Amino acid sequence: MDLPAYWLPRPPFSPDGKTLADFASLLADAVAQGPDNPIPYALAAPKWQFLCYAAEQAGYVLHGSNNPSIERFEPRRSYDSDDFGNRTAVYAASDGIWPMFYAILKRDHPLSMVNSCRDLSGEPYYYFSISQPALDLDPWQEGTVYLLSAGGFEHEPPTRGVRQRQAAKLAPARPVAKIRVSPAEFPFLSDVRGHDDAMVQARSAADPDGFPWLAPSP
Repeated sequence: MDLPAYWLPRPPFSPDGKTLADFASLLADAVAQGPDNPIPYALAAPKWQFLCYAAEQAGYVLHGSNNPSIERFEPRRSYDSDDFGNRTAVYAASDGIWPMFYAILKRDHPLSMVNSCRDLSGEPYYYFSISQPALDLDPWQEGTVYLLSAGGFEHEPPTRGVRQRQAAKLAPARPVAKIRVSPAEFPFLSDVRGHDDAMVQARSAADPDGFPWLAPSP
């Protein structure tokens, strides 16, 4: 299956047995100690790989935020283009890279986001875009990724054979651990696109299924 170039494949991710054992040990210690203090990450493997392990092999979903001190997540209304994401819920990702984007993106200027993590051809692919004026301001900061037990979260069902790695819970949820992440640790920082808000709004209204509503070719 040939995918459009704007879909970003995950970097190679094949940790060896020792790395997996290190991930498991660090995660177990972090959950035992609780979410009051960030996980002291000192492993050689990139932090995104640890987060992917937590999301895919250890039974957690992840939520990224600028706020480093969240003790309880309350369901909030989300206005999304699909029914699953258009509810009052706690939203999280069943992926380790996608929530890093939300953690490091500074929200002190008006902006819109067009982003996704989807299973395409059996592998995760990503798309990240924000309003061009905000992107021009280099809107990145250190942020926090929270780990929550996947119990009670619904995973978004596939649509036309494609699954977005989004999960939702209609009740409050408490994190079991958290980890700080920096812009330099986000593997797609240089791949974030800028878009024209008016163009995206017009194209999404005309074709709700046409994600990611790129600018027409000249």
